[in-house]
Amino acid sequence: MKKIFASSLSQKFTMTLAGLFLLVFLPVHLIINLLLLKDDPEPFNTAAEFMASFPLIQAVEVLLIAAILVHVSNGIYLQIMNWLRRPVAYASGNRSETAFFSRFMIWTGSSVLIFLILHFFNFYFMRLGLVKGDPGDFYSVAHELFKIPLYNYIYLACFALLGLHLYHAIVSAARTLGLSHRIWTPVVQIVALIYALVIPAGFAIISVTLWQFR
Repeated sequence: MKKIFASSLSQKFTMTLAGLFLLVFLPVHLIINLLLLKDDPEPFNTAAEFMASFPLIQAVEVLLIAAILVHVSNGIYLQIMNWLRRPVAYASGNRSETAFFSRFMIWTGSSVLIFLILHFFNFYFMRLGLVKGDPGDFYSVAHELFKIPLYNYIYLACFALLGLHLYHAIVSAARTLGLSHRIWTPVVQIVALIYALVIPAGFAIISVTLWQFR
C-alpha cells in the first residue's frame, strides 16, 4: 500500500510539472492565434512558419507533446487509482469533502484531449504531410475551419470546459507544490480564476469573430 501511495504522489507531482509547462504554452499559442483576426494573412503564416522551422521551437514542441502525453497518462492513472480505492460511490453526505471541479477533472480533461486530437489532425498532421492541405497557408486553413458551425460548437464547448479544467488544475498544482497557506491560497485562487477566464475567452473571441464577422 505504501508503494502505491508513493507512486500516486510521484505521478501527481510529475503530472503537475507537465501541466505547468502546458500553462506557459497556452498564452503563447493564444497570442499567435490572435493574428488570425488580421486581414493580412502574412503575420500569422510567418509566425506559423517560424514555429515550425526554428530549431529551439522544434525542441520545445517535442517537450510540449511529451508534456501532453505525461499529463494525460498520469491523470488517467491517478483517476483509475482513485476509483479502485473508492469502489463504492460517495454517499450524498460525504460528497462535499471532494471539490466540485476535482470530481469532473477526468471528464473536462477528456474533452480537451478530444479537441487536441482534432487540432493536431487539422494542423500538425498537415504540416507533416499526413493530411491534405497547404502548410504554408495555415491562415486560410483556419479561416475555412471557422466557417463550419459544428467546428465552432466543438471549439467553444472545449474551451469552456478547458476553463473549468484550468482553474482546478492551477489550484491543485499549487497545493501539490506546497503553496497551501492562508495568505497564498486566496492569491492562487484569484490568479487561477483570471487565467481560466482570460485564456478561453481569448480563443472564444477568435472563434466567434471568424465565424460570424468574417
